[in-house]
Amino acid sequence: RTMDVDPNTLYQIALEGTNFSHNNGVGGFHETSGASWTIGSMVAQTAGIPLKTPEGLDDWQNGYGKDGVFLPGATTLTSVLSDAGYYTTLMVGSDANFGGRKVYYTTHGADHVYDIYTARKDGIVPKDYFVWWGMEDLHLFEYAKQKIDILSKNAEPFAFTMLTVDTHHIGGYQCAYCDESESGETYDQSISCSSRQVLDFLEWLQAQPFWENTTVIITGDHCSMDKGYFNRNVDGDYDRHIYNCFINAAAEPYQTKNRQFSALDMFPTTLAAMGCTIEGDRLGLGTNLFSDKKTLCELYGFETLDWELQKRSEFYNDRFLGLNEE
Repeated sequence: RTMDVDPNTLYQIALEGTNFSHNNGVGGFHETSGASWTIGSMVAQTAGIPLKTPEGLDDWQNGYGKDGVFLPGATTLTSVLSDAGYYTTLMVGSDANFGGRKVYYTTHGADHVYDIYTARKDGIVPKDYFVWWGMEDLHLFEYAKQKIDILSKNAEPFAFTMLTVDTHHIGGYQCAYCDESESGETYDQSISCSSRQVLDFLEWLQAQPFWENTTVIITGDHCSMDKGYFNRNVDGDYDRHIYNCFINAAAEPYQTKNRQFSALDMFPTTLAAMGCTIEGDRLGLGTNLFSDKKTLCELYGFETLDWELQKRSEFYNDRFLGLNEE
């Protein structure tokens, strides 16, 4: 059904869906080591492990995948779904090679990766189009509708992941849909505009014939990079967390409020939301939040978990990176 919500806020969308929260209201998850930047969080949320930097990598944030593989020993959301017969895709509005995102997804079986370059070829934007990091989200959402419509008509189920960007950097991006008459800073306008576009896209999905058998997950990657904005506008003692919302989930949550969790827990939780049964309700270092199992954050405390995630791991190097293979 179409949700009766304020179109200016993701907060209202979270109230309508399932939001796992660190408090009694709408909240989110901790930002942990190995998941505090975009590709790190993408790995944590889809593989249940932190992203650790191989020795000799000079760009610890974005230099991954240049040798053609990315965490070849890891089991990821994409590989699980691909093995189950899903057609899996990733769509970004920038260069998909940045941060090793394309290599990460294709290493684990993604069927197609869309980005600014494929958008040019497909006529979404002009052949020489480039703003900010590629193309703004207003084009990304239209591109997503086009591809999802095609995917939905195929025989196999599909998993479509897209990464919006207009609110990602300091100050946000002011697109043609932003309302400059709104009060506040330009970042407020970018956030409000992004929320409206997410809601419009969600309502488009709800109107499609495949909706009843589709789960939608909206999540952030890390806390906003615009620390100055929050210093100016939010109480100094406010503990920032990362947004999540599960819509049309095929599972009922045991407890959604006053949880302590991280991006690691999104891996099994995503599969559970799709209707998967997970033995032991754990995958990697993540716990299925729909279950009654406690997360590692809840068992050991956030500070202890974060400290452990920072340690060197021979198992990680051998199993996931394949550094010590003969």
